[in-house]
Amino acid sequence: MMKDMGSSGLEDLCSHINEKISNIKKCILLRDIGEHESCKSVLCRIQHEVVLVHDLLNTMEAEVKQQEKLKDLLKILSDVWMHVLHLQERLGLGTGLLMEIQKAAEKDQKEAQHLLEHIPPYLPKPAQNCITVKHEGQTKAVEPKSTQKHSKETKVIKEAALITAEEFESVPVYMKGRITYDQVNAVVQQMNKAVVEKYKILYQPLKSMSAPARSLYHRFIEEETNDTKGAFFIVEADIKEFTRLKLDKRFHSILNILRHCQRVRELRSSRLVRYIIC
Repeated sequence: MMKDMGSSGLEDLCSHINEKISNIKKCILLRDIGEHESCKSVLCRIQHEVVLVHDLLNTMEAEVKQQEKLKDLLKILSDVWMHVLHLQERLGLGTGLLMEIQKAAEKDQKEAQHLLEHIPPYLPKPAQNCITVKHEGQTKAVEPKSTQKHSKETKVIKEAALITAEEFESVPVYMKGRITYDQVNAVVQQMNKAVVEKYKILYQPLKSMSAPARSLYHRFIEEETNDTKGAFFIVEADIKEFTRLKLDKRFHSILNILRHCQRVRELRSSRLVRYIIC
Protein backbone atom coordinates (compact mmCIF):
# COMPACT_ATOMS: atom_id res chain seq x y z
CA MET A 1 0.00 0.00 0.00
CA MET A 2 2.86 2.36 0.82
CA LYS A 3 4.31 1.53 -2.55
CA ASP A 4 1.07 2.57 -4.32
CA MET A 5 0.97 5.90 -2.47
CA GLY A 6 4.57 6.65 -3.44
CA SER A 7 3.84 5.81 -7.08
CA SER A 8 0.81 8.16 -7.13
CA GLY A 9 2.82 11.06 -5.68
CA LEU A 10 5.58 10.54 -8.24
CA GLU A 11 3.05 10.61 -11.09
CA ASP A 12 1.56 13.90 -9.83
CA LEU A 13 5.02 15.44 -9.59
CA CYS A 14 5.86 14.35 -13.14
CA SER A 15 2.56 15.77 -14.41
CA HIS A 16 3.21 19.12 -12.71
CA ILE A 17 6.77 19.31 -14.14
CA ASN A 18 5.50 18.46 -17.63
CA GLU A 19 2.83 21.23 -17.38
CA LYS A 20 5.47 23.78 -16.41
CA ILE A 21 7.71 22.67 -19.28
CA SER A 22 4.72 23.02 -21.66
CA ASN A 23 4.03 26.56 -20.43
CA ILE A 24 7.70 27.49 -20.89
CA LYS A 25 7.64 26.16 -24.44
CA LYS A 26 4.51 28.23 -25.19
CA CYS A 27 6.14 31.38 -23.82
CA ILE A 28 9.30 30.76 -25.91
CA LEU A 29 7.11 30.12 -28.94
CA LEU A 30 5.15 33.33 -28.40
CA ARG A 31 8.38 35.27 -27.92
CA ASP A 32 9.75 33.89 -31.12
CA ILE A 33 6.51 34.73 -32.92
CA GLY A 34 6.68 38.31 -31.61
CA GLU A 35 10.09 38.74 -33.23
CA HIS A 36 8.66 38.09 -36.71
CA GLU A 37 7.63 41.26 -38.54
CA SER A 38 4.57 39.57 -40.04
CA CYS A 39 3.13 38.77 -36.59
CA LYS A 40 3.71 42.11 -34.87
CA SER A 41 0.62 43.74 -36.38
CA VAL A 42 -1.53 40.80 -35.30
CA LEU A 43 -0.16 40.95 -31.77
CA CYS A 44 -0.82 44.71 -31.63
CA ARG A 45 -4.43 44.15 -32.63
CA ILE A 46 -4.73 41.39 -30.05
CA GLN A 47 -3.29 43.72 -27.40
CA HIS A 48 -5.73 46.44 -28.42
CA GLU A 49 -8.65 44.00 -28.26
CA VAL A 50 -7.51 42.83 -24.82
CA VAL A 51 -7.51 46.45 -23.59
CA LEU A 52 -11.01 46.97 -25.01
CA VAL A 53 -12.22 43.76 -23.38
CA HIS A 54 -10.71 44.92 -20.08
CA ASP A 55 -12.49 48.31 -20.34
CA LEU A 56 -15.73 46.56 -21.27
CA LEU A 57 -15.43 44.32 -18.24
CA ASN A 58 -14.90 47.38 -16.02
CA THR A 59 -17.99 49.03 -17.55
CA MET A 60 -20.04 45.89 -17.04
CA GLU A 61 -18.92 45.71 -13.42
CA ALA A 62 -19.99 49.34 -12.83
CA GLU A 63 -23.35 48.67 -14.54
CA VAL A 64 -23.93 45.61 -12.37
CA LYS A 65 -23.29 47.69 -9.25
CA GLN A 66 -25.71 50.37 -10.52
CA GLN A 67 -28.37 47.74 -11.20
CA GLU A 68 -27.93 46.40 -7.68
CA LYS A 69 -28.49 49.92 -6.30
CA LEU A 70 -31.63 50.32 -8.45
CA LYS A 71 -32.85 46.96 -7.26
CA ASP A 72 -32.49 48.06 -3.64
CA LEU A 73 -34.25 51.36 -4.42
CA LEU A 74 -37.13 49.58 -6.15
CA LYS A 75 -37.51 47.34 -3.14
CA ILE A 76 -37.75 50.41 -0.88
CA LEU A 77 -40.33 52.03 -3.21
CA SER A 78 -42.30 48.81 -3.29
CA ASP A 79 -42.39 48.73 0.51
CA VAL A 80 -43.53 52.38 0.60
CA TRP A 81 -46.29 51.72 -1.96
CA MET A 82 -47.52 48.72 0.01
CA HIS A 83 -47.60 50.92 3.11
CA VAL A 84 -49.65 53.56 1.25
CA LEU A 85 -52.11 50.93 0.04
CA HIS A 86 -52.40 49.65 3.58
CA LEU A 87 -53.15 53.16 4.86
CA GLN A 88 -55.77 53.69 2.12
CA GLU A 89 -57.41 50.44 3.07
CA ARG A 90 -57.46 51.39 6.75
CA LEU A 91 -58.83 54.88 6.09
CA GLY A 92 -61.37 53.62 3.57
CA LEU A 93 -60.13 56.03 0.91
CA GLY A 94 -60.26 53.81 -2.13
CA THR A 95 -60.14 55.15 -5.65
CA GLY A 96 -63.91 54.98 -6.02
CA LEU A 97 -64.51 56.95 -2.83
CA LEU A 98 -61.99 59.61 -3.85
CA MET A 99 -63.77 60.03 -7.18
CA GLU A 100 -67.12 60.37 -5.39
CA ILE A 101 -65.66 63.05 -3.11
CA GLN A 102 -64.28 64.90 -6.13
CA LYS A 103 -67.64 64.73 -7.94
CA ALA A 104 -69.47 65.96 -4.83
CA ALA A 105 -67.04 68.87 -4.49
CA GLU A 106 -67.53 69.82 -8.16
CA LYS A 107 -71.31 69.65 -7.72
CA ASP A 108 -71.18 71.90 -4.63
CA GLN A 109 -68.99 74.36 -6.51
CA LYS A 110 -71.46 74.52 -9.41
CA GLU A 111 -74.39 75.04 -7.02
CA ALA A 112 -72.52 77.80 -5.20
CA GLN A 113 -71.72 79.50 -8.52
CA HIS A 114 -75.37 79.22 -9.56
CA LEU A 115 -76.54 80.79 -6.29
CA LEU A 116 -73.99 83.57 -6.68
CA GLU A 117 -75.22 84.36 -10.19
CA HIS A 118 -78.92 84.16 -9.23
CA ILE A 119 -79.17 86.11 -5.98
CA PRO A 120 -82.90 86.72 -5.30
CA PRO A 121 -83.99 90.36 -5.30
CA TYR A 122 -85.39 90.09 -1.78
CA LEU A 123 -83.07 88.93 0.95
CA PRO A 124 -83.51 89.47 4.68
CA LYS A 125 -81.35 92.25 6.05
CA PRO A 126 -80.97 91.78 9.82
CA ALA A 127 -79.62 95.28 10.23
CA GLN A 128 -82.94 96.66 8.96
CA ASN A 129 -85.26 94.49 11.08
CA CYS A 130 -85.64 97.29 13.59
CA ILE A 131 -86.18 101.01 13.15
CA THR A 132 -85.09 103.43 15.82
CA VAL A 133 -87.28 106.41 16.59
CA LYS A 134 -85.70 109.15 18.67
CA HIS A 135 -87.38 112.08 20.40
CA GLU A 136 -86.42 114.54 23.07
CA GLY A 137 -89.30 114.09 25.44
CA GLN A 138 -93.04 114.55 25.71
CA THR A 139 -93.09 118.11 24.29
CA LYS A 140 -91.54 117.71 20.77
CA ALA A 141 -92.64 115.70 17.76
CA VAL A 142 -90.39 113.33 15.82
CA GLU A 143 -88.21 115.30 13.39
CA PRO A 144 -86.51 114.21 10.15
CA LYS A 145 -83.08 112.58 10.56
CA SER A 146 -81.34 115.62 9.08
CA THR A 147 -82.75 117.91 11.81
CA GLN A 148 -82.88 115.56 14.82
CA LYS A 149 -80.96 116.64 17.88
CA HIS A 150 -79.35 114.49 20.51
CA SER A 151 -82.15 112.39 22.01
CA LYS A 152 -82.74 111.44 25.60
CA GLU A 153 -84.82 108.34 24.81
CA THR A 154 -84.58 105.66 22.12
CA LYS A 155 -87.50 103.57 20.89
CA VAL A 156 -87.07 100.50 18.70
CA ILE A 157 -89.70 99.34 16.20
CA LYS A 158 -89.53 95.68 15.32
CA GLU A 159 -90.01 94.59 11.71
CA ALA A 160 -90.53 91.17 10.15
CA ALA A 161 -87.55 89.76 8.25
CA LEU A 162 -88.01 89.08 4.55
CA ILE A 163 -88.61 85.48 3.47
CA THR A 164 -85.54 83.69 2.10
CA ALA A 165 -85.60 81.58 -1.05
CA GLU A 166 -85.00 78.42 0.97
CA GLU A 167 -87.91 79.19 3.28
CA PHE A 168 -90.19 79.84 0.32
CA GLU A 169 -89.19 76.51 -1.24
CA SER A 170 -90.05 74.74 2.03
CA VAL A 171 -93.64 76.06 1.98
CA PRO A 172 -96.09 73.30 0.93
CA VAL A 173 -97.33 73.55 -2.65
CA TYR A 174 -100.98 73.59 -1.62
CA MET A 175 -100.27 76.64 0.55
CA LYS A 176 -98.37 78.58 -2.14
CA GLY A 177 -100.64 77.92 -5.09
CA ARG A 178 -99.71 80.51 -7.74
CA ILE A 179 -98.23 82.97 -5.24
CA THR A 180 -94.68 84.01 -6.13
CA TYR A 181 -91.69 84.67 -3.95
CA ASP A 182 -91.70 88.39 -4.82
CA GLN A 183 -95.38 88.77 -3.94
CA VAL A 184 -94.79 87.34 -0.45
CA ASN A 185 -91.91 89.71 0.31
CA ALA A 186 -93.86 92.66 -1.11
CA VAL A 187 -96.56 91.99 1.50
CA VAL A 188 -93.89 91.70 4.22
CA GLN A 189 -92.54 95.12 3.25
CA GLN A 190 -96.00 96.71 3.28
CA MET A 191 -96.82 95.20 6.69
CA ASN A 192 -93.51 96.50 8.03
CA LYS A 193 -94.44 99.92 6.70
CA ALA A 194 -97.76 99.79 8.58
CA VAL A 195 -95.99 98.73 11.79
CA VAL A 196 -93.47 101.57 11.54
CA GLU A 197 -96.12 104.22 10.85
CA LYS A 198 -98.30 102.98 13.71
CA TYR A 199 -95.56 102.97 16.32
CA LYS A 200 -94.16 106.30 15.19
CA ILE A 201 -97.53 107.75 16.20
CA LEU A 202 -97.56 105.82 19.48
CA TYR A 203 -94.10 107.14 20.34
CA GLN A 204 -95.03 110.78 19.66
CA PRO A 205 -95.93 113.11 22.51
CA LEU A 206 -99.70 113.67 22.64
CA LYS A 207 -99.40 117.45 22.67
CA SER A 208 -97.57 117.47 19.34
CA MET A 209 -100.13 115.28 17.52
CA SER A 210 -102.59 116.45 14.92
CA ALA A 211 -106.26 115.59 15.33
CA PRO A 212 -106.19 112.61 12.90
CA ALA A 213 -103.02 111.26 14.53
CA ARG A 214 -104.56 111.62 17.99
CA SER A 215 -107.64 109.71 16.83
CA LEU A 216 -105.42 106.89 15.56
CA TYR A 217 -103.43 106.99 18.80
CA HIS A 218 -106.53 106.38 20.92
CA ARG A 219 -107.60 103.50 18.64
CA PHE A 220 -104.16 101.92 18.97
CA ILE A 221 -104.39 102.13 22.77
CA GLU A 222 -107.86 100.56 22.81
CA GLU A 223 -106.64 97.63 20.70
CA GLU A 224 -103.91 96.70 23.16
CA THR A 225 -104.48 93.91 25.69
CA ASN A 226 -102.48 92.11 28.33
CA ASP A 227 -101.56 89.52 25.68
CA THR A 228 -100.04 92.19 23.40
CA LYS A 229 -97.93 93.82 26.09
CA GLY A 230 -94.38 94.28 24.77
CA ALA A 231 -95.35 93.00 21.29
CA PHE A 232 -95.56 94.85 17.98
CA PHE A 233 -98.79 94.21 16.11
CA ILE A 234 -101.15 95.67 13.54
CA VAL A 235 -104.76 95.06 12.55
CA GLU A 236 -106.49 95.21 9.18
CA ALA A 237 -107.49 98.83 9.82
CA ASP A 238 -103.78 99.73 10.06
CA ILE A 239 -103.04 97.99 6.78
CA LYS A 240 -105.82 99.96 5.09
CA GLU A 241 -104.65 103.19 6.73
CA PHE A 242 -100.94 103.02 5.89
CA THR A 243 -100.66 100.79 2.79
CA ARG A 244 -102.32 100.12 -0.54
CA LEU A 245 -102.67 96.40 0.02
CA LYS A 246 -105.94 94.75 -0.92
CA LEU A 247 -107.23 92.55 1.87
CA ASP A 248 -108.44 89.89 -0.53
CA LYS A 249 -108.14 86.11 -0.73
CA ARG A 250 -104.55 86.26 -1.99
CA PHE A 251 -103.55 88.51 0.93
CA HIS A 252 -104.89 86.00 3.45
CA SER A 253 -103.12 83.17 1.59
CA ILE A 254 -99.86 85.09 1.94
CA LEU A 255 -100.61 85.56 5.65
CA ASN A 256 -100.82 81.77 5.95
CA ILE A 257 -97.35 81.54 4.38
CA LEU A 258 -96.00 84.16 6.79
CA ARG A 259 -97.43 82.25 9.73
CA HIS A 260 -95.86 79.06 8.37
CA CYS A 261 -92.47 80.82 8.13
CA GLN A 262 -92.94 82.30 11.63
CA ARG A 263 -92.92 85.93 10.54
CA VAL A 264 -96.29 86.77 12.09
CA ARG A 265 -98.78 85.13 14.40
CA GLU A 266 -102.44 85.87 14.94
CA LEU A 267 -104.12 86.87 18.16
CA ARG A 268 -107.89 86.72 17.78
CA SER A 269 -110.56 88.25 19.98
CA SER A 270 -114.32 88.40 19.60
CA ARG A 271 -114.18 91.32 17.17
CA LEU A 272 -110.55 91.81 16.13
CA VAL A 273 -107.61 89.92 14.61
CA ARG A 274 -104.18 91.19 15.61
CA TYR A 275 -101.12 90.32 13.48
CA ILE A 276 -98.14 90.16 15.85
CA ILE A 277 -94.63 90.50 14.40
CA CYS A 278 -92.46 87.51 15.36
